[in-house]
Amino acid sequence: MSNILIIKHGSLGDIAQACGAIQGIFENHPEDQIHILTTKPYFELFRKNPFIHNVILDKRLSRFNLIYLYLLMRTLKKLNIKKVYDLQNSSRTKFYKNILFSKANFNTWSSSETTLPSNILKEEFDKNPVLDRLDHQLKTSGIKTEHTMKPNFSWAVININNIKQEFNLDKYIVLFPFCSAHLTHKKWPHYNELIELIKNKYGEQIKVVVAPGPSEIDDAKSINVVSILDKGKALDISQLASLIKESSFVIANDTGPAHISAHLGVKGLTLFGKHTTAYKVSIERENFKAIQVTDLEKLSAKKVFERIVKLI
Repeated sequence: MSNILIIKHGSLGDIAQACGAIQGIFENHPEDQIHILTTKPYFELFRKNPFIHNVILDKRLSRFNLIYLYLLMRTLKKLNIKKVYDLQNSSRTKFYKNILFSKANFNTWSSSETTLPSNILKEEFDKNPVLDRLDHQLKTSGIKTEHTMKPNFSWAVININNIKQEFNLDKYIVLFPFCSAHLTHKKWPHYNELIELIKNKYGEQIKVVVAPGPSEIDDAKSINVVSILDKGKALDISQLASLIKESSFVIANDTGPAHISAHLGVKGLTLFGKHTTAYKVSIERENFKAIQVTDLEKLSAKKVFERIVKLI
């Protein structure tokens, strides 16, 4: 038995996308122990993942914090790691590689850089869809990639009957009208108009709700629907995944919950401006679709509503 390390720090959408890759690594190392190095927001979530044996916390302190860095590297070196699958592919994880396996190739350290095709520059390779890049990385590293292109986030789902009963949820649509404070260009501004169109058509047949994150609870007061919370606090990731999984439809900006929705197989629609494309982030699935426009401000509620009616 050997120890295998996966590195995946975040973000939430990237965690959902990496599910298939993690499952593939697990299935290709049936006799080995799978460890994952992740950050605090996803530590408890990964402990529920059936394809991971052990979760290691990376506080991601400054690289100049030599004491922390020494302790983290000592923890990793004690495992006598046989192979690392770097699914984060960041400058930080490249820094870790230089400390742990400075001269490693893809036989020891699998990353987008160590598995880069010889005939293409990394800048060009990174223009490919996210899941295509992951699939190439793992195939080059000798992994049979049965799941990489079809991530399944269902392992994160738990029982939320208490929350559904509290808010009287049966058939419902979940909206995710928020985005990070520094990513306001991802935010579609016409959710309240859309809510009115949905209510006028479906009445009491389908409830419309939002599920704000910890920093979005106050912002949710400007959206004319009920906020789904757990004792006044934001749902954790597993509760959120469960709320999404049992919904009738999801409408979201290009955020983490949109990627969770896509990889839970639910029906839904995500709204993209010119910041990136749905193709590049691999978000469209059989049930989950996207509207791509150059200016989100000019995307009308009526147009979004017409698309919803066709999909729901």
